[in-house]
Amino acid sequence: MNYYIKVLKQYADFDGRARRKEYWIYNIINSIIGGLLFFLDRILGTTIDILDLGEGNSLGILYLVYALLVFIPGLAVAVRRLHDVGKSGWMLLIALIPLIGPIWLLVLYLSNSNPGENKYGPNPKEV
Repeated sequence: MNYYIKVLKQYADFDGRARRKEYWIYNIINSIIGGLLFFLDRILGTTIDILDLGEGNSLGILYLVYALLVFIPGLAVAVRRLHDVGKSGWMLLIALIPLIGPIWLLVLYLSNSNPGENKYGPNPKEV
């Protein structure tokens, strides 16, 4: 939980490096909270229809507000994670390449940190 709070405190901090553990713990907790809010929206009936395509195409208001609030911190921790493996934050755009892009990004997120200091700062494991 400390890593989740740490990411939220570094709301729009795109500088520096983020450990693998920090990135994945944040994303796991974020997914759990998002899932709970999604189901809570369904139970409370706080959904809005999008494009009027039928029953399954509604968006929960609680989930939407939460997703908007954590979008910037999630983007920032992803950029800092890429910095940790020695890549630029612009590498996120590789996800736009169908199939290969998201897989390559996943490989980068799962990669171990560059040892020592790189151009983005000191290794957070060693600090």
